[in-house]
Amino acid sequence: MSTALPPAEELALVDRELAQLDARRSQLLARRAWLLHVLHPPVPAAQPKAWGPRAEASPPSVQNVLLTLGGVLLTVAAVAFTLVSWGHLGIGGRAAVLAVVTVATLGAPVPLLRRGLVSTAESVAALGLVLTVLDAYALYRVALPGSGAVGYTAAAASVLCGVWAAYGLVLGRLRIPLPASVAVAGLPLPLWALAADAGGLVLGWAALVTAAGTAVVAERATARIAVRVVALTVGGGMGGWALLAGVWFSVSAGSVAAAFAPGALLLAAGAVAVYATWRTPAASTAGAVVAGLAAVAAVGGVLRAAVPSDWAVLAYLLCGVALLAAPQRVRQGFTIASGTVAAVSVAWALPAVALVLAVPLTTLNGVWAGAPAFPHTEPAAPLVLLTAATALVWFPYVWSRCVALALACATVLLVAGPSLASFLVTTAAALAVASRPGLLTWGVGRGPAAARESTSEDASDGVSAETEPATVSGRPSPEGALAVTALVCALVTAVGGAVLALGTRSATFVALGVLCALFAGVAVAAAEAVRTVAACSAVVAATGLVAAGAAAAGLPVHQAALALLAVPAATAALGARLRRHPVALPVEVTGAAAGLLAVGLAVPRPAYLALVLALGGVVAAATAVREERRPVAGWVAGGLFLLATWVRLGAWEVSAPEAYTLPVTVPALAVGVLRRRRDAQVSSWTAYGPGLAATLLPSLAAAWGDDHWPRPLLLGAGALLVTLAGARLRLQAPLVLGGIVLGLDALHELAPYVVQAVGALPRWLPPLLAGLLLLAVGATYEQRLRDARRLRERLGRLH
Repeated sequence: MSTALPPAEELALVDRELAQLDARRSQLLARRAWLLHVLHPPVPAAQPKAWGPRAEASPPSVQNVLLTLGGVLLTVAAVAFTLVSWGHLGIGGRAAVLAVVTVATLGAPVPLLRRGLVSTAESVAALGLVLTVLDAYALYRVALPGSGAVGYTAAAASVLCGVWAAYGLVLGRLRIPLPASVAVAGLPLPLWALAADAGGLVLGWAALVTAAGTAVVAERATARIAVRVVALTVGGGMGGWALLAGVWFSVSAGSVAAAFAPGALLLAAGAVAVYATWRTPAASTAGAVVAGLAAVAAVGGVLRAAVPSDWAVLAYLLCGVALLAAPQRVRQGFTIASGTVAAVSVAWALPAVALVLAVPLTTLNGVWAGAPAFPHTEPAAPLVLLTAATALVWFPYVWSRCVALALACATVLLVAGPSLASFLVTTAAALAVASRPGLLTWGVGRGPAAARESTSEDASDGVSAETEPATVSGRPSPEGALAVTALVCALVTAVGGAVLALGTRSATFVALGVLCALFAGVAVAAAEAVRTVAACSAVVAATGLVAAGAAAAGLPVHQAALALLAVPAATAALGARLRRHPVALPVEVTGAAAGLLAVGLAVPRPAYLALVLALGGVVAAATAVREERRPVAGWVAGGLFLLATWVRLGAWEVSAPEAYTLPVTVPALAVGVLRRRRDAQVSSWTAYGPGLAATLLPSLAAAWGDDHWPRPLLLGAGALLVTLAGARLRLQAPLVLGGIVLGLDALHELAPYVVQAVGALPRWLPPLLAGLLLLAVGATYEQRLRDARRLRERLGRLH
């Protein structure tokens, strides 16, 4: 090997190259190991199985259970010893023994705490507290058997409260004595009030003072959570008792002077509630709510005693509205309290609104028999609703504006009474808001920046904010929510006005004409959703006008059905003019509903029913000329024509419908064959369905009422041939229609024998068979689930 380098230099060069190759090999091997780890992660090794049963409870849990059970058993024993008897000892002896045991028990936690046995010390201390209660009972039986039980209980509760508090402060590591002392602290004052027969109002004050004291304890016991929780619980119970007492005596006060005392109790209770929650942000709102409601009850109670009883609710509502002027710190809670008072006041006024809305229903007892009498409603109800609506308008929320709008409509009805003019005026006003909801959206839930952003986005999309039903975020916009609320109010009042107008003939035409014009105008001027509902409502009003005109002309019901067909014909023509406008389809569907009404009115007269069905088929066929309506209207037209034929045959009392249907079936099938030859993509239902149904279905109906055998036999043979032809040619319509007719025809022939066989079977057999079927289905379902689980496990084992 020849080289230009000296041997020493060449050796150094070779060593460097080998070192670089070794470093590169180490890098590649490390990369390979990482890739293998990613592609085939190692299976975690199974943990060694421990010998013996698995432990289901931790040692501390077992310890706590044992200590708790021991304490409970000792407590039961002590109670039995004190209350029942023990050998020859009397109550005095038992009291002495119990006192010694109590002192020993209360002292036992001291060495236990020194040894670190805190849980055991807690259990023993709890037993000691129970023993002190038994000591108090024994002392009463021995030394004071003739004193009042309620007064002694109050005194004993006071002493026990102090003893337990001192015991808990001395042994600070114990967690039970201090909360127990706070819990007992709620008893002395109310019990002393009961012992003194001080009356319910004084008892309320005693409960309130107790609540105030526990509030102070809760505020200062920030380091002891248990004491704080118990203090708040006791204070809440006592404060609630004081509030209920104040409300009761305030409502039952017969004069202004008598309402001041419970009012003062309510105001003091509200102040205690605010103080108890003042330094707790999470609970400050709740305290402000309680304080606000207490203030309303206090001031409203005084006003209630000064005004007539009919205006008492308005007095409370005005006090609730006054809470909205509260300072910032308690504004949220006072606002909730004000809303609660408003909700209760509105609920009080709603029966008057329901009574007004129910007046039109009385006209249904006799159409055109005279206008109904107007009922008497609460005189303060309109002012209550108006006050609540006025207060809600000033809130910058969508829901408040919507509720205010509904309350305003109800106020108009209450003020004007259930008259046709009030219903129509309210409807017109609500429709105006539904058309232009932006009039009521000032300051609703949008800051200036958000409003500018929404306006710029709407302008860039070419959509006005006044007609946009939803924001960019996808949520309903204020305009959309107000429009829907106004539309609902308009529909309710429109229905009420239309029904109320049935009292007289002239009122009926006036109301329906005005409603038709109002809804038609809104359908032209409003946004899309409101426009659609308004257009459909205009069609309904027009239907009512046609029906009223037929009734005024003295037409019988079956002839009025022919007049109602003008509505679907007119809507079909309007839909053809509007073409693909969004409102076209809903209008046509509403007109079709009027056609169904016409069919229902013509049912008692088969000849007119056949004519109505045929004319409806003509309207549907004319609609099917339009390409976008052809898939549905074509089938509807065919079905109506077919029904008209069957009804006409029934009206003529034809016993052999095949004589009339077969001449239709043969050319219909011939046309279907020709069409299939020209266009192989045409469905067999379109090509052969109408022709086959024209004969098979009427023949099946006739066969079910035929007691002889030729028609069912011939029908079955024909249906069998149709079924076989459908199976041979693989055509769905002949196969399905022929099979259904064949099966029903066979069922008709076998029905008498089936009835006879079922009558001969024992009654327990059908339930037995049903049960076996359910068991089989359940077993099959379980097997399928098990197979699915096995398949999932097998797939999970694959890599």
